[in-house]
Amino acid sequence: MSPRYPTLRTGLAGLMAFSQPGLGDPLDHDEVKHLRESGRILPMAQVMRQAFRIQPGHLLEAELEREQGCYRYEITILDAAGAIHRLILDAASGESISPESNPESR
Repeated sequence: MSPRYPTLRTGLAGLMAFSQPGLGDPLDHDEVKHLRESGRILPMAQVMRQAFRIQPGHLLEAELEREQGCYRYEITILDAAGAIHRLILDAASGESISPESNPESR
């Protein structure tokens, strides 16, 4: 199944809920813009291409998080069989940092 970019555009609204686990304050959109422009995080489109290579399906949610000083994207994808997969990708490299995709039944 190929990625559904309309779903991506819709799902990007979920990315607006940037979070900082343990800190309680959301990442400000200006901070995210600065991180992107400085090269500390990859563009969302590039991260989503990587996520869909790992797990094809439909985007349900995407969040940018800061944990222990490192930024990561948590991506939730619904596959064709109805299983939900949560991927954690390093925001700087796009590499998977989750042990594996663990599908959850719908």
